[in-house]
Amino acid sequence: MAFTEVTEVFDRMPQVFNADAAQGLDVVFQYEITGDKGGNWSVVIKDGACQVSEGVHESPAVTLTLSGDTWLGIVNKETNGMQAFMSGDLKATGDIMLAQRIEHLFPL
Repeated sequence: MAFTEVTEVFDRMPQVFNADAAQGLDVVFQYEITGDKGGNWSVVIKDGACQVSEGVHESPAVTLTLSGDTWLGIVNKETNGMQAFMSGDLKATGDIMLAQRIEHLFPL
C-alpha cells in the first residue's frame, strides 16, 4: 500500500516502530516537510518507545528538511534517501549518521 499523504506516514510510524533497532537510543528526529503536503513532526525515541508529535521539538538530534513529494517517494521506496540527500532534495542538520537508522527503526 503506497502512502499518498504525509500525515499517513507519521500516523503509521508508531505502529511499525522496531523497538529492537532502537536499543540504547535516546534521540529526537525532527521532520520539516515543505510544500502543500507539509508540516513539522518530531519523533522521540527513548527507552525502547516511540512518540510521534506534530510540531517542532526544542532540541532534536537531527533535523530532516524535504518536500512532501520527496518524503512520500522515500517511504514508498520510489526514491532512495541517500540519493535525495546527495541531490539536495533532502537536507539534514545535526547528527546525520542517525538519519541512516530511520529505515531500520520504521520499516514502512
